[in-house]
Amino acid sequence: MKVRTRSSAIIGTISLVASLALGTAAADESDAPSRDAQAAKVALTKVATAKNPIAGAAGPGGTVWIAERAGTVRVLDDNGLGAPVLDISRETTTDGERGLLGIAFDKKFARFYISFTNRQGTSTVDEFRVKGGKLQPQTRRTVLTQTQPYSNHNGGDLTFGPDGYLYIAFGDGGASGDPHGNGQKLDTLLGKLLRIDPSRPSGGKPYAIPPGNPFVKDPRARDEIWSYGLRNPWRFSFDSGTGDLLIGDVGQNAWEEIDWAPAASKGGENYGWSRMEGNHPFRGGTEPANHVRPVHEYDRTGLGCSVTGGYVYRGDAIPDLKGSYVFSDYCDGTVRTVKIENGKVTDKGDLGVNGGEVVSFAQDGDGELYVFDLGGSIHRIDPA
Repeated sequence: MKVRTRSSAIIGTISLVASLALGTAAADESDAPSRDAQAAKVALTKVATAKNPIAGAAGPGGTVWIAERAGTVRVLDDNGLGAPVLDISRETTTDGERGLLGIAFDKKFARFYISFTNRQGTSTVDEFRVKGGKLQPQTRRTVLTQTQPYSNHNGGDLTFGPDGYLYIAFGDGGASGDPHGNGQKLDTLLGKLLRIDPSRPSGGKPYAIPPGNPFVKDPRARDEIWSYGLRNPWRFSFDSGTGDLLIGDVGQNAWEEIDWAPAASKGGENYGWSRMEGNHPFRGGTEPANHVRPVHEYDRTGLGCSVTGGYVYRGDAIPDLKGSYVFSDYCDGTVRTVKIENGKVTDKGDLGVNGGEVVSFAQDGDGELYVFDLGGSIHRIDPA
């Protein structure tokens, strides 16, 4: 994710796509069904103002924890946004696309994870124990680090999957056009979606490799890799209803994409970067034979410039929205939807609301969604 003004916009964000074990997701074409007029009726309700809110996670007791890019974490509850419960601002910097980039709880709210770049630019994932809904600072430990060659395309999102493992997204390392070819290399964690088990330190590492990871028997590949061929997977999520994986992958110059993988996927998907940008060969590249095409893409002929992946809505407040994947674009700000069935888009919608410089979404414990404007506003998506 690259932070810019509205006129010069965000560029770095996730290239997270899934090559399917059970089938191939086909990108929707211009003749795909579009039912904008039948989109759910929603409104954005402002619930808080933060300082560059950049990520959120459902927390214990019905709370939503909010990460601010400069390094603070605050808790949103019925009383509003509280004082910081964590401050690592002296350990990070907001140069380029750096900062505190992602947060996540495990399923029992017993451990809390932060993803940030340290002052040298190294991507770092740290863990804290949680007791009674409060962080235990003395329990902090570093789980994983990754050196970043440039200040952009850090990725940084992380979340626990339905399988109980921690998934971490890293971009291709930055600059432009993947100069080191990291997207297609299997000997680096850059340009990848990772899957690890931080609850079981193993073999001298602060985490274990899940036995089902797709490359554990390949001596040329990193065991942590779940899928590859990503440019900058800025925001990804799992559908809480089906377990399917959805990734918003920010493009280079022309195409923004959303990628989908079924819950039954065994991993190993190749999303194509940097030989492909969406469905299109990049700089004369040849499409890999195992390329998993995006389920949805859009070009930059409009106001869009950087897709911001969201969530499949599974709340109860807006029945007409249930089952739709909600996403936006940092430059355009319009909150949009696609409905996906068996790896194909069956419906597209424009919710008719604008979240500003939409840098992230959050999902609370009831499945309701929040929209984060990097300028500070946090809105909940409510029925109109």
